[in-house]
Amino acid sequence: MGLTDPFVGLVPRKMTDTELARAIRQNVAAEVDAINLYAAHMDATDNESARRILSHIIDEEKEHLAEFLELLKILDPTQALDIEKAGPKVRAIVEAPTAEAAHEAHDALEASDDAVEAAETAPVQIPGLGKSPTVGSLRKQ
Repeated sequence: MGLTDPFVGLVPRKMTDTELARAIRQNVAAEVDAINLYAAHMDATDNESARRILSHIIDEEKEHLAEFLELLKILDPTQALDIEKAGPKVRAIVEAPTAEAAHEAHDALEASDDAVEAAETAPVQIPGLGKSPTVGSLRKQ
């Protein structure tokens, strides 16, 4: 297995938050990969010392994963909203009595999210103006 070249993605300037968010997503993937690799090593041995060390390292990798996810929320506010919305959706699916009810609960939450988004992006109507305000319409006549 080859090592990651840390200079492949570098450019002769500072990264934007969008570029850094992409890099952090790669770090998230690397942490998940490391957790799975170390867990496979634990499964492959009966050596108690090795298992304890690997377990300790897995716990640290999980902490790194959580820290990267928190950083990702800072760098990508849209993703932060998606993460925030995921909790209620997952709970609704898990707590539903049947698979059909789980789909209905998920769909209802999606529709609710869509309605909120539509309301937030709908043009503002000003009484008496008859249309959405524009820069020109707000000028004094």
